[in-house]
Amino acid sequence: MSEPFSVPVTVRGYETDVQGHLNQAVYLNYAEHARWSLLRAAGISQSALIGSGVGPVALETTIRYLRELLAGDEAEVTCAFFWSGGKTFRIEQSVVKTDGTVAAEISAVGGVLDLEKRKLVADPAEVFRKLASDPALFGL
Repeated sequence: MSEPFSVPVTVRGYETDVQGHLNQAVYLNYAEHARWSLLRAAGISQSALIGSGVGPVALETTIRYLRELLAGDEAEVTCAFFWSGGKTFRIEQSVVKTDGTVAAEISAVGGVLDLEKRKLVADPAEVFRKLASDPALFGL
């Protein structure tokens, strides 16, 4: 498998908590930023999703905090999709400092919601395959 998609982030001072490390909720923002960046890189815009009557949904997210990030630290947030063949898929992400230290691991379960029926579509991989100009970025 090739290297997972990644985006750079720099921890901003206002994202830190009273202990001086990255606030726990900001990890979710970084993960979301990487996922939307991957969608855009694959050629899928928010307007294309809405125009197709679908939208990605988060069903479950787990974060393992391994090392602290401080204001000014630079990191890469990775993003890799894994398809099970059902209505859901898994997204594995890591927040990796420039020295290679893994600061956090984020594991999520997602789906694609039919915006009219308000139900998950049967084959989310097919939705991504159809909409993407580069479905290989999703492992498809």
